[in-house]
Amino acid sequence: MTFKKKLVIRIIRILVDILCRVHDDRLDRVPLEGPLIIVSNHINFLEGPVIYTHLQPRQSTGYAADKSWKNPFFAFLFDLWEIISIKRGEPDITAIRKGLDYLKRGWILAIAPEGTRSGNGRLQRGRPGVVILAQKSDAPILPISHHGGEYFWDNIKRLRRTDFSIIVGQPFHLKNEGYKVNSEIRQKITDEIMYQIAALLPPENRGLYSNLSKATEEFLDFKPPAKSNLPSTITPS
Repeated sequence: MTFKKKLVIRIIRILVDILCRVHDDRLDRVPLEGPLIIVSNHINFLEGPVIYTHLQPRQSTGYAADKSWKNPFFAFLFDLWEIISIKRGEPDITAIRKGLDYLKRGWILAIAPEGTRSGNGRLQRGRPGVVILAQKSDAPILPISHHGGEYFWDNIKRLRRTDFSIIVGQPFHLKNEGYKVNSEIRQKITDEIMYQIAALLPPENRGLYSNLSKATEEFLDFKPPAKSNLPSTITPS
């Protein structure tokens, strides 16, 4: 890692800790090495720098909309952090290939399956791009949820720090055999992944995935000692 990159990470981390009280004690569950796909909810701009800086020293990257590079500051930051540009609203094969390349190098690839920011902290429908990456790489998937960032702008107006809570779940793989992949199956797998994220969130933040009793795990493989992120009182359909 270059000195410039370390310096910028340090500065951003200081700014984050001034503006937020980050509760990140569960990040010690993140493996120290090996390829990993992190799936997370997407509230606003805040989670990117918070989670990225708090994952250090793990090498990690993620996706950002190509229009973000129109902003000179974001362009500088994203290029320095090797963030992958992705075109929204259409299949982006180049972005998928770049993501797979980073996974082959043993990096963390962070993905927000919702694709767009919710703003209010409530989960939206997940998009199936994450399924393609997971199936082609066979990398483990680690759900990480966060909440509190939805109050950031209100807190700023009141000169208050934001409590930003990070919850790390149990990892799993996708089953790669026994079914034919089509768009319907990809969406079903995506929904199963989204329910794993939802289970880590407070009920008021689960949004479209509020009813955990509808969750299935037909395509998820939890290798011991890992286990489902769903509450033990819920049996997957």
